[in-house]
Amino acid sequence: MFDGFTHMQIDTSGARINLRYGGSGPPLLLLHGNPLTHVMWHKIAPGLAQNFTVVAADLRGYGDSSKPEGGADHAGYSFRAMAQDQVEVMQTLGFDHYDVCGHDRGARVAHRMALDHPRRVRRVAMLDIVPTHHVLHHITAGWAVDSYHWFFMAQPYDYPEQMLIAYGLERYIRRKLDKRGVGLSAFTPEALGEYIRCCTPENIHAVCEDYRAAVSIDLQHDEADLHVKLAIPLLVLWGERSHVNRGFKPIEAWRERATNVRGKMLPCGHYPAEQAPDETYDELRKFLS
Repeated sequence: MFDGFTHMQIDTSGARINLRYGGSGPPLLLLHGNPLTHVMWHKIAPGLAQNFTVVAADLRGYGDSSKPEGGADHAGYSFRAMAQDQVEVMQTLGFDHYDVCGHDRGARVAHRMALDHPRRVRRVAMLDIVPTHHVLHHITAGWAVDSYHWFFMAQPYDYPEQMLIAYGLERYIRRKLDKRGVGLSAFTPEALGEYIRCCTPENIHAVCEDYRAAVSIDLQHDEADLHVKLAIPLLVLWGERSHVNRGFKPIEAWRERATNVRGKMLPCGHYPAEQAPDETYDELRKFLS
């Protein structure tokens, strides 16, 4: 799925990060969402690699990256910790300044990277999210139903872990990807197989720690930075059939946190890079050029 890319793992101060990189040109970091891995970029990464040095990495706790302990306050899975991993990855690869594109949880990591490391992130693209703080303070009934997993997976250890394991992890992945009945046809057998392979009990625990952090320490970090608006260019893309398009206005939500925001809705669900790869690629190329 990543012909011509180099596979490697990099030890950071907090985790071992699994990644692939390839291409030439300005560096571009791609970060995936839940329940995915870096494989989610396989339809558009080769095209982007014609103009950029593309780094597609697994977040800590996901894919083949390591799964460290979250700690009593879940800080080990805060977006700040995940962002630090990726900054160190890019440093190791020799990149001090770069663009970042993130989907879902990866976009939340990208937001934290831009806040914590403003001299490193040049531009950032957000796929199918609104800011975490905005989500938690503007919950609608429809969004709560579509995104119940936010609060289910944030329940104390190990209730959600055991419930999901008992449900069946492959069954869980298939149901999660078929969000709002959009279907699984957009996911290639190779990509779907990778998502199923990487959905282990250790991964499920890490994901629960991720969601526990989001409603606790991440929220504290966001509240401390509410006065900070990103000045860098920010692209927002979201799916017409996604839960993000139900109860939120993505452009307006991001203008609360950034001064230079553009974006559009795409004909897909929650997974633009796989459900609308051509449109996603075109919008990223226009933005990053």
